[in-house]
Amino acid sequence: MLRNYFRTAWRSLVKNRFYSLINMTGLTAGLAVGILILLWVQDEFSFDRFHRQSANIYRLENWAGTGSSRQIWTSTVAPIAVMGKKELPEIKDAVRIAYNGMYTLFKYKGKAINEENTLFADPTLFSVFDFPLIQGNPANPFPDNHSIVLTETTAKRYFGNENPIGKILAGTDRNAFKVSGVIRDFPKNSSIRRDMVLPISLLFDTMYQNRTDGRNRDNDFATFNFDTYLLLQPGASISNLTDKLRTIHLRNKPDDTDLTYLLQPLPDMHLYKADGSEGGIETVRMFSIIALLILVIACINYVNLSTARSMLRSKEVSMRKIVGAAKSQLFMQFVVETTLLFSLAAVLALGLMYVLLPAYNQLSGKELVLDFADERLWKIIGLTIVGTLVASSIYPALLLSSFEPLKALKGKVSARLSEAVFRKVLVVAQFAVSVILIASTFIISNQLQYIRAKELGYDKTHVLGFFMRDDMSKHYDAVKADLLNQPGVTAVTRASSNIVQLGAQTGDNEWAGKEKGETMFVRPVAIDKDFIPFFRMKVMQGANFTGTVSDSTHFILNETAVKAARINNPIGKSFRLWKRKGTIVGVVKDFHFASMRQKIEPAIFYYDPSQMWALYIKTTGQDAKQVVAAAERSYKQYNPDYPFEYSFLDDVFNNLYKSEQQTGLLFNVFASIAILISCLGLFGLATYTAQVRTREIGVRKVLGASVTGIIQLLATDFMKLVVIAILIATPIAWYAMSRWLQDFAYRIDVQWWVFGLAGLLALAIALLTVSFQSIKAALMNPVKSLRSE
Repeated sequence: MLRNYFRTAWRSLVKNRFYSLINMTGLTAGLAVGILILLWVQDEFSFDRFHRQSANIYRLENWAGTGSSRQIWTSTVAPIAVMGKKELPEIKDAVRIAYNGMYTLFKYKGKAINEENTLFADPTLFSVFDFPLIQGNPANPFPDNHSIVLTETTAKRYFGNENPIGKILAGTDRNAFKVSGVIRDFPKNSSIRRDMVLPISLLFDTMYQNRTDGRNRDNDFATFNFDTYLLLQPGASISNLTDKLRTIHLRNKPDDTDLTYLLQPLPDMHLYKADGSEGGIETVRMFSIIALLILVIACINYVNLSTARSMLRSKEVSMRKIVGAAKSQLFMQFVVETTLLFSLAAVLALGLMYVLLPAYNQLSGKELVLDFADERLWKIIGLTIVGTLVASSIYPALLLSSFEPLKALKGKVSARLSEAVFRKVLVVAQFAVSVILIASTFIISNQLQYIRAKELGYDKTHVLGFFMRDDMSKHYDAVKADLLNQPGVTAVTRASSNIVQLGAQTGDNEWAGKEKGETMFVRPVAIDKDFIPFFRMKVMQGANFTGTVSDSTHFILNETAVKAARINNPIGKSFRLWKRKGTIVGVVKDFHFASMRQKIEPAIFYYDPSQMWALYIKTTGQDAKQVVAAAERSYKQYNPDYPFEYSFLDDVFNNLYKSEQQTGLLFNVFASIAILISCLGLFGLATYTAQVRTREIGVRKVLGASVTGIIQLLATDFMKLVVIAILIATPIAWYAMSRWLQDFAYRIDVQWWVFGLAGLLALAIALLTVSFQSIKAALMNPVKSLRSE
């Protein structure tokens, strides 16, 4: 019986090639794109969940500051982990991780590599997390301070197929490190991903070896440089634990009354912000909805065409019933027909996914692979295909198996009103989704254009930057003179940070009028006298640095810092930054030094040549290659062992919005696919409409109807549906995009014309789709039309 079902289903698909092709194309595209998006979603949800103890691992964070300066720091002080583990039974274990900027150059047998993706960590990194050693002693991964653990890929990069254990890597400043362990490469869905791990005890020895202020690794509650992860006992009270940690902190540093602790679950780190509010989860939800909508649109196409063509198949169904077919058998026949079509579409979709995956990875910034041995992949594919199949097959099968034989054979079967309304609702739903996606792409594109075009408060055009390192920094004047003699170089300056994205922050400051317990966090930047004119920053009050020794006691604040500190007439007022006391000599116009998702924060310029490691070169834009070559020669003169790494500030700025740009590109692609699938369905319905109204069109032409009139007759109903879709989609798109824009501190206003343009575009696409079949039907010879009927 089942074999007969499949044979009959195949014959039906072949007989109706045109409609089968439309259905298969829409289903293939919908399944391929829907599954690819769901794979992306599944990858996002998998971050950090592979650790067996992930449910009990938390990142320790701090609320710090007061008033407008109140913010969350994801880094903590070093002693809190040790004291917390020792004093609080809720803490089972702890791991501290710190950035490694000290030891970056490693050599082996003449091969030198500048490693930037390294970290310092406690030995517990390999027991709390599932980063097990495949070589070395898990109980003692760092036998001494000059041990080093490598990933498999890094070990092969240096030693090839040799056994890396015990091998010596020459490090920065004549240090040597012995390989004590090898771990598998960090998983791609891990928030912690590095190539090398050094013992954190080495960092402590380096940090505190020459300190004269009494600070050490056990009592330094002022240096917030460590990512701290706590493994808690199951069922531990989070709120009670954070209160106890704060008590420990205040016992050791009573001044930090503005500081409180909080704990973020490890599985939430990737998709949620530090305070638990939504972060990347918004994009994940958005893409999940888009995947569902694309699959729904593909299902709607099938349901619409199947139910519309039910009138053409009524006599076939009636004959089957007359010769003895039961309703259940007819139902199974049509389900098998749908299953066969879906099976073919699923096979084609898998092939299409395999072809599209490299381009999809490039667009999305992912590294997804189609591992057909991975059961998670088959779960996504299986659930998607089965869900789509069930949604598409049940209603058409019930409808087709419900005709009354005698009425059908006499030609007295007509479409019920409810069925026609149902099809119209589905068409409206299709194009409502299309309009939402079109409007969303316009708004995302406008926001990104706004970011690129917005006045930043400084000029980054044709500016090349790199970090000099100590030896080159000591000879800055000679380097500057040499570079200014190069063709294409118009100016040179230096600073302590990259102006596009300032990193350092401190609340250790004081000014007249500061209230007791008040904290104002500022972004400190050491600059020279050329910095402000170099970037064409505007001095609003006072003056720039002069380049003299007196600058060491002068400060320049941005407007936000002056407002946050409530300083009236700031020029000449006293200000303290760390232990540096001085006066305010200038105020610069606010400038953007972070993503426009953030508001401009207080910033302060100070003068200290020993802190200025970043060198900037302004070029004409025409001799960029020659300027880069000259900068590299100068760099190599003082740093022969280190590779020359530079960047143009325009590129650094664009990288701040890489995720938004990827979202915009993906939205464009998804919108195009959704519209394509919708148009396929509309094209099929228009073809069907022209087919069933062939006699009516012929009669109208014989009676004198014009081609234009017939086109209008066939197209008007569809255009009405698209207009309804536009009216439904507009408020939904406005709400969704308004929420998306809330993440930006500086954003565009959602304009009404965006939705008007999206609606007109959808209307034009629908009209073009319908017009093709309408024109074809209108131009048909009426005599031939009537004869065929």
